[in-house]
Amino acid sequence: MSEIATCHATSMDLTRDPAHHPSVFAAAFNSGDPAAVERVYEPGGLLVPVPGQPVTGEERMRANARIQALGAPIEVRPRHVYVADDIALLIVDWTIHGPGADGGTVHVEGTATDVARRGADGRWRYVIDNPFGVAAGPR
Repeated sequence: MSEIATCHATSMDLTRDPAHHPSVFAAAFNSGDPAAVERVYEPGGLLVPVPGQPVTGEERMRANARIQALGAPIEVRPRHVYVADDIALLIVDWTIHGPGADGGTVHVEGTATDVARRGADGRWRYVIDNPFGVAAGPR
């Protein structure tokens, strides 16, 4: 059976391997489709777009869409993946860099501390997406 299963034919796949989940997020993010990004989260999953200010649901979708609207792609580099049963802790270096939607250069980077959970379908989704998890704030 494949490590990755198609969730939405044109925008993203979910994985059975937690080490691949950051790449699934990147593919969804780089698709430009906010709904594709939403599929990498559990329904109650939270995003911390600004340290100390977690959001869920519609606010999570809007926060991710604002970052996608910068127009530059994200690159992810998993540093550590720790798995205990159906829970994974992911430490991921990431960079959003390139020409932005406004014509200027975009550069944002961080090291995420994320938690993913394997669902009943065997696929991994974010429970907590904390992109600036090991820093005091955006660098």
